[in-house]
Amino acid sequence: MRSRAAAFPLLAALSWGVMFPVLASALDRVDPLNLTTARYLLASVALVALLLLREGRAGLRPAGRGVELAVLGVVGFAGFNLLTNLALEHAAPQQVALFVATTPLVTQLVRWAWDGVRPRPALLALSLVALLGVGLVITRGSLAGLGQFGLGGLMMIGAVVGWAIYTHGAGRFAGWSPLRYTTLTALAGTIAMLAGSVAADLVGVQHAPSAADLGAVSPQLAYAVVVGAVIAVLAWNTGVQRLGAANAALFMNLVPVTTFAVQIARGYRPGPVELVGAGLTIAALIAANLVNRSRGGASPRVVEQRGAAVTDPVAVVDPVAVVSR
Repeated sequence: MRSRAAAFPLLAALSWGVMFPVLASALDRVDPLNLTTARYLLASVALVALLLLREGRAGLRPAGRGVELAVLGVVGFAGFNLLTNLALEHAAPQQVALFVATTPLVTQLVRWAWDGVRPRPALLALSLVALLGVGLVITRGSLAGLGQFGLGGLMMIGAVVGWAIYTHGAGRFAGWSPLRYTTLTALAGTIAMLAGSVAADLVGVQHAPSAADLGAVSPQLAYAVVVGAVIAVLAWNTGVQRLGAANAALFMNLVPVTTFAVQIARGYRPGPVELVGAGLTIAALIAANLVNRSRGGASPRVVEQRGAAVTDPVAVVDPVAVVSR
């Protein structure tokens, strides 16, 4: 039974790992903000339809928590996805994937700042090890490579922090279904993205995509919407319910591995230092997850309650990231 249940988070992690190269290839024709907006307009339609089928019109009601949902949706969906797409213009997909994989560790720090829940010293140490690994991948072991960190790296730090805040905030919606929380925050984020996209088009910061542009990236959009934002999310939620958040979270370490594999298949040849850095980051993340699962962590019951609201791709990564949702 558990082996069958493992297929769900495995599907989600592999799907999200493929998504970074897919989105990067679409940025040649469509600006990041317009691409993000188009993706979530379509995904929101699908999520609303699913919510209406499952919970009816009552599921769309914010229950007096509209402002909170709007803030979390803007910080999480809009902030994370927009910054990630912008970063893909400045950093390689495999670099972005490694940043995203540090979400569980960043979530620990958010919980520390927000709730005063101090992470274990081992987790702080592993955070530094993971960041060291990311640094090796980006710089390829050369101090001259620090310039490559630049804007793309800063954007990904902002993206990961935003998603960590979002996943932490989800813990306050433990009584809601994952689908309801996902849909209402996605709607808020999509509205913010649409407003920003229209404004950016009007002032000339970016250009509205033509029908030909959208047609050219339709395969990428189809994957990002259907697989990345709907199927993978539902598979992830199912895996969390059947395996528990801590066990399911381990599969998120496959995201950067999958992205590296895709890039290598496309002709990319990582150097020895990059491979060492990627291995170091992934090993640190696995160790962090194991530390969270060890004795002294949150009780399974609390973990499962907090893991109730899981959302979009790339984000929910740890026993406490998903867990704190």
